[in-house]
Amino acid sequence: MRLKNAKSLSFLGGFFLLIPLCILHLTQGQAGYTVTELVTDVWTEGRVQDIVLGLRLPRLVIGLLAGGALAVAGVILQTLTNNPLASASTLGINAGAYFGVVIAIIFFPGFLSQFPFVVALVGATLSTFLVLALAGKALDPVRVALTGMVISLFFSSVTGALQLLFENETNGLFLWGAGTLFQLDWSGVTFAFPFILIVTVIAIFSGKTLDTLSLGEGVATSLGQSVIKVKVLMWTIAIVLASVTVSVVGVIGFVGLIAPHIVRLLGVKGHRALIMHSFLWGAVILIAADTAARWIQPGQEIPVGAMTALVGGPWLMYLAYKTAKQQKRGGKSLGGTKNPISLKWILPILLLGIGVIVTISFSYNGSEWVAMSEWTSKIVWNFRIPRVITAFAIGAMLAVSGVLLQGVLRNPLADASVLGITSMGGAGAMIFLVLFPTLPASWMPIGAVLGSLFAMLIIFITSWRAGFQPVLVALIGISVSAFGSAIIQILVVKSKLVVAAALVWLSGSTYAKGWEEVQLVSIIFLLLIPIAVYFTRSLNSLAFGDDIATSHGLKISKTRIWVLLIGVALTAGAVSIVGTIGFVGLLAPHIARRLVGYLHLPLLTVSMLLGGFLLVLADFIGRVVLAPKEIPSGLVVALIGAPYLLYLLKKIK
Repeated sequence: MRLKNAKSLSFLGGFFLLIPLCILHLTQGQAGYTVTELVTDVWTEGRVQDIVLGLRLPRLVIGLLAGGALAVAGVILQTLTNNPLASASTLGINAGAYFGVVIAIIFFPGFLSQFPFVVALVGATLSTFLVLALAGKALDPVRVALTGMVISLFFSSVTGALQLLFENETNGLFLWGAGTLFQLDWSGVTFAFPFILIVTVIAIFSGKTLDTLSLGEGVATSLGQSVIKVKVLMWTIAIVLASVTVSVVGVIGFVGLIAPHIVRLLGVKGHRALIMHSFLWGAVILIAADTAARWIQPGQEIPVGAMTALVGGPWLMYLAYKTAKQQKRGGKSLGGTKNPISLKWILPILLLGIGVIVTISFSYNGSEWVAMSEWTSKIVWNFRIPRVITAFAIGAMLAVSGVLLQGVLRNPLADASVLGITSMGGAGAMIFLVLFPTLPASWMPIGAVLGSLFAMLIIFITSWRAGFQPVLVALIGISVSAFGSAIIQILVVKSKLVVAAALVWLSGSTYAKGWEEVQLVSIIFLLLIPIAVYFTRSLNSLAFGDDIATSHGLKISKTRIWVLLIGVALTAGAVSIVGTIGFVGLLAPHIARRLVGYLHLPLLTVSMLLGGFLLVLADFIGRVVLAPKEIPSGLVVALIGAPYLLYLLKKIK
């Protein structure tokens, strides 16, 4: 009786939410109609009928299908991985499918037009294999989700670079890549409907099999189940559902995470019921998100994927915190060498390397060399030199920020980009830029600082009781990053920035930085770096734990707050100048720690120089490798940083 009541509550609640949402959804658009006009005029030939049947109804139906498909995929993936954090978005399946579509639209456009589902399926399958291979045999829930989200970051970096390099071929993909239900006709519905219907029916009839599998592989095998065959079938169903959705409406995340949890919270049990009810609630969530998006900006497309991320990011934080409390607390070794190399050997080599890359950056433009005697020419002096100086200073600031965050949290995965500080800093800067257009550009750092502080506050509060577990902090940070990226996407569309400019901002670039930026970054650098150096002794004490640090007379809370503030301020300053460049603060400290060990003064010094070197190198590579086209330096760094983060995850126990 209790289960029947739960099912009735779930079904009736979802149904009575969906009906008014669908009616409201059909009234939205540039040509506004009341509900009465919609009901009366849609039955007669004319403008209302053409608009509703030709544009709005296909959009509504594809939203119902896509939301349901993503929710069903979420149920299956959560059971397969025994992971409440699993969905097509958190496991990187959506990002892989989108990667496949972007590759095809650039290099095989004819094939894409004929078989959009196939290319999405190939990309989704590739990302799934990567996640399973890198997450380890145990499939620890938090680690699997974090691995999947790093895979997403990697594929997003690659697709972002491809979109910038092949701007004409990928024109129009920015909105679609962020998820949109916009339909010009019924072709998307007629393509997706058979796939989603057939695969969902198979999933429903496989419900009892999933019930058995959820008891554990050992129990399932003892009951006569062929576990391998069941897993292959279920993975195939989840991947197909995600691929079909991406090929029609783009990348929409978090629906498959939220819907199954709502259904479970309502008390529904058993996978047949879970799948059917999740389909309903997935449709409710996606139609509600699209309705909200069109209400926020009437007459203009706002990515529905960004709207679902605004809700899904906080939801993922909650689930990550809840799941992490049940996990064993792992070690927090920051890695490093027990035989550090003396600074008297490291510094000359580093300075020589920096001198070489800076000289090359000044002298080479991708096609010809400029002699040192010509550095005073207008092009080199006004454009190339300030750009390189800005890149070096920003890289140094991000590296120092990484040292501070890793030291104060005793977390090898702490970095402004991984923790979401970079993304929220970008969101804060964009809010000032878009919502207060009359304010001068000098106010952007203030917005970036406020956004970064907000991100750090969320991470600190949610992670403190869990002892700042490395993977938990990183997962919550990536959730914050998804939330910040969603805000940026909405503001980019709202402000009508051109796609290329938006992608450059989201990727982070030192393009067109002049002497004004050099002055600004110099002020931030000279103000904050000496303070960071001052706290290196305190960080040495914190490395041994709070108890030992307290016994040495260190005021833990005060020190932690100050160090976090300096780290956040360095990141915010960098974001306000060059956009959302990430991973420098992850790479540089880890390389430095393997060279000079754990002591923070030499570590900070070497990290600062390495960070500057890395970003100047990334800027140079992005500028010349495909000249005259440019790859934003942030994307170049991300292509290196994401694989390195996966390597760190494998090393951390």
